[in-house]
Amino acid sequence: MTGPADARPIRSLAAACLVAVTAGVAVMAAARGEPAAGLDECIAQLGADQFARREAAARALVDLGAPALAPLERAIRTGDLEVATRGVEVIRELLDAEDQATSDAAWKCLARLAADAGNPTAELAEAAAEFHALAAATAARDRLESLGAVFRERSPTQGGAVEIEFNASWRGGPDDLRQLSRLRGLSAVSVHGVAIDDHSLAVLASLQGVQRIDLFGTGAGAEAARMLADHLPEARIDVRKGGKLGVSSLAFGGPCEVRTVEPGSAADQAGIRSGDVVLSIDGVEVTSFDDLTTRLGERAPGEVVTLAVARRDGTADGEPERVDCDVRLDAW
Repeated sequence: MTGPADARPIRSLAAACLVAVTAGVAVMAAARGEPAAGLDECIAQLGADQFARREAAARALVDLGAPALAPLERAIRTGDLEVATRGVEVIRELLDAEDQATSDAAWKCLARLAADAGNPTAELAEAAAEFHALAAATAARDRLESLGAVFRERSPTQGGAVEIEFNASWRGGPDDLRQLSRLRGLSAVSVHGVAIDDHSLAVLASLQGVQRIDLFGTGAGAEAARMLADHLPEARIDVRKGGKLGVSSLAFGGPCEVRTVEPGSAADQAGIRSGDVVLSIDGVEVTSFDDLTTRLGERAPGEVVTLAVARRDGTADGEPERVDCDVRLDAW
C-alpha cells in the first residue's frame, strides 16, 4: 500500500514538469518577439519550497537566455534571498552562453548588480563575476598556449603584467583571438609574421587597458595603425612591414649605438658589431635607435638596405672608421 511519503517524489516531479511547461511557453513567446508569458512566475519558482521546482525553474531560465536577464535583475533587487541567490547563479551560467550577445548582456547585468551598494546581493554578484572571470582567464590562457601563443609575465616589481606573442608557431585562427579579452592583466600583444585580418584587428582594438601592440610582418599597414590608435589612445602601437635587422640598444634617445647583435641574424651576417654606431640607412641620417626601428619598419623581409656605421678600431683615442654594410633583412 502506498502512503503519503511515497507520493512526494511524484508530486515533486509533477511540479517540476509544470514549471518546465510554464517556461516553455515563455521561450516560445520570446522567440516570436512577444512578452515572455509566465516568466515572472517561473522566476518566482526559484524560491519554491520543493527542490525540484527550484532546479527546474533555474534550468528553464538558463535555456531561455537573454530574455530572462531583465526580469531576473528586477527580481534579484526586490525578491527574497533565495530567489536572488539562485537568480545570480542563473546569470553566472549565462556568462558561458555560446551567443556572444547573451554573454555580454549577462556581464553587464552582473556588473550593475555588483555596483548596487544598497542591495544585499551586491557582494554575491561581485563574487560570481570574479569567480567566473578567474576561471575564464585560466581557460583562455590554456587555449591560447595550446595553439602556440607564447606568454611572458613581468616580475611583481614590474607590476606582474602579462605579455603575449603570436609568431610562426601560432596554429589558431581569428576566432581564437577572442580569448584575449578574457585574460587578466594583459599589458602587451605582439604579432610577428602572422597575417592579421579585419576581424583580428577589431579584437585587438577592443582590448582596453593594453599598453602596447606590436604588429610586425602581419600585412597590416598605416590605416590599421591609425584605427588601433583611435580605439586605444593610451597604448603604444608599432606596425611594421616585417623587415628584421637583429640588433638591440640600451640608448633610445641618443646616438644609435648597437649593444647586442643576434647570432645568425641579418646584422650578424652583414658584419655589424656590438659598439657600432649607426649613422644612416640608405643615405638617410639615423638620429637614435628609435629612429632606426621606425625606418626599418617600413621595409619588408628580403629587402637590402645599406647601413653606414661608425666603428672604433679598439683604441680609446682612435678616430671612428666609417663602414658601409649591405644588409638583407630577415623576417620577424
